[in-house]
Amino acid sequence: QTFEKLLVANRGEIACRVIKTCKKMGIKTVAIHSDVDANAVHVKMADEAACVGPAPTSKSYLNMDAIMEVIRKTRAQAVSLNESICCSWLLIFSLLPKLKPSLSLQASEGVTFIGPDTHAIQAMGDKIESKLLAKNAKVNTIPGFDGVVKDADEAVRIAREIGYPVMIKASAGGGGKGMRIAWDDEETREGFRFSSQEAASSFGDDRLLIEKFIDNPRHIEIQVCILADKHGNALWLNERECSIQRRNQKVVEEAPSTFLDPETRRAMGEQAVALAKAVKYSSAGTVEFLVDSSKNFYFLEMNTRLQVEHPVTECITGLDLVQEMILVAKGYPLRHKQADIPINGWAVECRVYAEDPYKSFGLPSIGKLSQYQEPLHLPSVRVDSGIQQGSDISIYYDPMISKLITYGSNRAEALKRMEEALDNYVIRGVTHNISLLREVIIHPRFVQGDISTKFLPEVYPDGFKGHKLTDLERRELLATATSLYVAEQLRSQRFLGTQRIPLAKSQRNNWELCVNLEDGVYPVVVSKNSSSFSVEVDGMKLNVTSEWNLASPLLSVTIDGTARTIQRLSRDASGNLSIQFLGTVYKLRILTKEAAELSKYMPEKAAEDTSSILRSPMPGTVVAVSVKPGDTV
Repeated sequence: QTFEKLLVANRGEIACRVIKTCKKMGIKTVAIHSDVDANAVHVKMADEAACVGPAPTSKSYLNMDAIMEVIRKTRAQAVSLNESICCSWLLIFSLLPKLKPSLSLQASEGVTFIGPDTHAIQAMGDKIESKLLAKNAKVNTIPGFDGVVKDADEAVRIAREIGYPVMIKASAGGGGKGMRIAWDDEETREGFRFSSQEAASSFGDDRLLIEKFIDNPRHIEIQVCILADKHGNALWLNERECSIQRRNQKVVEEAPSTFLDPETRRAMGEQAVALAKAVKYSSAGTVEFLVDSSKNFYFLEMNTRLQVEHPVTECITGLDLVQEMILVAKGYPLRHKQADIPINGWAVECRVYAEDPYKSFGLPSIGKLSQYQEPLHLPSVRVDSGIQQGSDISIYYDPMISKLITYGSNRAEALKRMEEALDNYVIRGVTHNISLLREVIIHPRFVQGDISTKFLPEVYPDGFKGHKLTDLERRELLATATSLYVAEQLRSQRFLGTQRIPLAKSQRNNWELCVNLEDGVYPVVVSKNSSSFSVEVDGMKLNVTSEWNLASPLLSVTIDGTARTIQRLSRDASGNLSIQFLGTVYKLRILTKEAAELSKYMPEKAAEDTSSILRSPMPGTVVAVSVKPGDTV
């Protein structure tokens, strides 16, 4: 027996995840939402829902007065506070003094928090205090200055004492915000200014600390789902490898790590549990470490919440972490011992974002999901999402579409299933990062486990450019695209639902085509043979077979025995075609030989003159205009 009613003070995939577990446990749920989220998936899933304000998070999901009123009206017995839009709810509770009276008020009203108590939140939410506590608990820490840095001059002095490079961090930070790497005095001064501004804006706290920057590290975290309870018991649930990052934010996670040996894993787990016990932690949490090439590990921070990447831990341990958190909050002791925690198989998670990966590895995109289809028809695939077809990806919240998780008996199997899942994921209406995710998981360095937090800039020093086709892949794409073109031509000649008989039967079996792909022009000859096509490209013949269901967003084709899943995204009457092939979108133009010869007489459209236009690279809000008419710039 746990709670009769629980208020889910989250949005997105985390809110949906909590509601699913509550349904399984027989707990009624209350969802809160902003006015723009009135039709969100988590709102539809919950038993009750209440609007707590307009779109900005500070006026809705972080509006404590409105949320307290919902708690009173619905008589919720517990509140789930695991994730917010840009940082954890729990972190905000520890930082904003005006919220603390609300915390005590809720406690006095008998409302239970699904999460740790305020002491642990305050201790671990502050990076300076948490580092001191970690030292006292005999946890390995990164060398650095343990106090608050007062100004840029002091930052330079401290950085010189520590030795460059250094990491400047927001004391109250999280999610990569308020972090800068400095390699010299000038970068330290600039980093101090930018980090303090970003920290104040994101967390309401501009305090900074400085520590040694561990060059070329791996980011490995122990899910101490410390499953710690209120009876002094604590478990570590193995590690997660989170080294694939952009802008200090995770992109691909997996469990376990290819890098750790049993001895290092045990040492990290035991230190994580020691830290949890030192702050009397009771709930699920995560202790993050940086690990260098010699397997020396250093405490990074502790996240006092259920993290985005928790599904990979659930896959290899078989535990439902949300259920365990609810049971611990109710006062039950842990149901498992450390010896009961296995590592069964391998799990990989890709964070699918509405982002343009060709811009700084991912700048946010906005829009409406005009078509959306998750690859749940594939085996061992899990999708945690809080959106559906028709949902809006707005500027107000994190652009995450979903967490895509695959599981296998070993790493190779999990990665192969992830590759198939990404190919079968249909997302239309917004730009997404599937092309980047697919390239990462098939890259030889990633497959070999040779990764670090510098993986993306090292592998793509000039930025991500999409998949580079081999000669064979290029021929496969050309053969598939031209076969699809001919299949559409044949379909357009058929008359359905009529007795009309054509005067003369078409005897055409060959099509001479000309295809523009990237910077090349390729002559292609397509021949029809029953339900398949024989395609001649570069003097080589390829056999292409498919059911040619042109109404489906996914098209399975077999090219000389190689199975591929493609998506045709768009086409027009001029022969222009967009196809998603091997994760990357390619633009082609297919013309008949005669049309191609005549096209050289068509005038080309002049490119837009953008010399006098200033365009934002991403959607956002203008917060300041620093010039006025008459200024010299």
